[in-house]
Amino acid sequence: MFLPFLMLLPSVFANTTDLTFELPDKEIQCFYEEVQKDVKYTLVFQVVAGGHYDVDCFIEDPLRRMIYRKHKIRHDTFGATAEIPGVYRFCFGNQFSTFTHKKIYFHLEVGEAPPALPSVEDKDSALTQLESSCTTIHYALRSVVRLQAQQRVQASIDRIHAEDISTHIIYWASSETIILFLVTVGQVIILKRFFTEKRAQASVATT
Repeated sequence: MFLPFLMLLPSVFANTTDLTFELPDKEIQCFYEEVQKDVKYTLVFQVVAGGHYDVDCFIEDPLRRMIYRKHKIRHDTFGATAEIPGVYRFCFGNQFSTFTHKKIYFHLEVGEAPPALPSVEDKDSALTQLESSCTTIHYALRSVVRLQAQQRVQASIDRIHAEDISTHIIYWASSETIILFLVTVGQVIILKRFFTEKRAQASVATT
């Protein structure tokens, strides 16, 4: 089953999209982005939760030609330059999973972010010290944004792992408690039956 046509909206700083979504079992979900010719695009994705943390991924150009395809992978990065203009399709598949849903994070960047200031060629004079500092801060903030996105994904993965471990511990402790209770009750019943049989044998011998 394919999602309806969805245009990914550009952000204020650059034509980028960050999205975390849930992919049901035996389904494919696709996202669409219009890319102009000779424009570079980059896709970064990672399976955050579900099953063995693997998923199928493929990219098609406007002519439905396969550009990229990987089967059962956890994460990957793919970058290319659009050879023809049009709408490109970025799809994630979970057909091989019988009942396990997957949670996927992906980052799609199309083109390059515009510079903070005009380049030296566009100006009559070189950049001033203040302009150079602004440019440095601009690129540093872009790096911080990318690092924050990676940290959020990693924090989400760690939280899910911690919840899974906590659930397993609770189930294990509950199972041990039930087993210990059953063993205790069984021992009491066996001891009670042992003394009852002893008492019955003593009564028969006396008679």
